[in-house]
Amino acid sequence: MIVVDDLHKHFGGFHAVDGASLKIEPGSITGLIGPNGAGKTTLFNVIAGVLPPTSGRVTMDGEDITGLPPHTLFHKGLLRTFQIAQEFSSMTCRENLMMVPAAQSGETLWNTWFGRKRIANEERALAAKADEVLEFLTVEHLADHKAGQVSGGQKKLLELGRTMMVDAKIVFLDEVGAGVNRTLLNTIGDAILRLNQERNYTFVVIEHDMDFIGKICDPVICMAEGRVLAEGTLAEIKANEQVIEAYLGTGLKNKDKVGA
Repeated sequence: MIVVDDLHKHFGGFHAVDGASLKIEPGSITGLIGPNGAGKTTLFNVIAGVLPPTSGRVTMDGEDITGLPPHTLFHKGLLRTFQIAQEFSSMTCRENLMMVPAAQSGETLWNTWFGRKRIANEERALAAKADEVLEFLTVEHLADHKAGQVSGGQKKLLELGRTMMVDAKIVFLDEVGAGVNRTLLNTIGDAILRLNQERNYTFVVIEHDMDFIGKICDPVICMAEGRVLAEGTLAEIKANEQVIEAYLGTGLKNKDKVGA
């Protein structure tokens, strides 16, 4: 589904992404791991159009999407979440989800004057869909809570819920486990697996929690110094000497500590 070919992103003399190449297969849940500063989030930002690449190419389903802005990629079904949740804090969780679909009737001045019935019908349908999403994520009890007042893990679930309000094809999840307790992280993992299995979502997941990666991801890609270092199952990655060196700067005797 996604092919990244010799991608570079430079910030002055710093090469955050330095010739990364990888493929994301449709229907997969791919884990992206690596030490801090490996270029993982920058790679996400370039693929998702948040940052323009210095050079290289990204294709989606054979179409060149290099450098396309996020709103264009959104309409193509490519979405991403962020390490820090980007909720509308003063709106309810239901309203946060209702905001997601594009081209809503209420967005035009003409319809606010002459299309009120259409707007009301559309909003009822969106509210019903939002409630279905919240129920799927097992947080329906938060529907009327202000999004800024729920926990960090619940905000991460809400971000995942946003991808369910549109026809997402591939979702890039950036550190879904950051600041999330184990119970909620398991809930998030279960939701990702269900979306993959029941709705054929493709996911790419940046995460430092190797138990979480091992539960939901196959394959796993390891980055270091802006490049792809290794790819395989988590067991293969943990046994890879180059990966161990990248994480620890030591030999195989410490291989069980990869991702700690």
